[in-house]
Amino acid sequence: MDDGWIQHGKVRVREADGVMEVVVEGLTTQAKYYKPLIYEFFRKAWRGSRPALEPHAARSFSLQDLPPQGAGAGEFAVEIRMEYVGDPPWLDLDNLAKAILDAIKGYAFHDDAQVARLLVERVAGERERIVVNVRRLPDPPSKGGA
Repeated sequence: MDDGWIQHGKVRVREADGVMEVVVEGLTTQAKYYKPLIYEFFRKAWRGSRPALEPHAARSFSLQDLPPQGAGAGEFAVEIRMEYVGDPPWLDLDNLAKAILDAIKGYAFHDDAQVARLLVERVAGERERIVVNVRRLPDPPSKGGA
């Protein structure tokens, strides 16, 4: 199962067509579990892009062409989907979202304040897992004038 995936333990990640996809196999009712698990993956195994901290940073980035600078620059859409089998787990989705955004900060985007669109949902699936998709939103049209 290559298809561009990088895997370490229960976490696998790939970048394709401007989207970073993060998959965590298995579920727990403790949202705090996901932050160290995903962060550890990025710290130990990730060799893909990272957001630039300055305009001319010598880094590869496929999700963002420009560094985050001010409002509107480098905004992202994040979709978090909890897939479960059987009865839905008792887990606050807002806590799950915060844990995951904190874990991918610095790897998918510079700061979670850049997330302009966030969708978090719980759906029945074929296996228990968390699926996260991150994509950069198009820059808004520039306003004319001085």
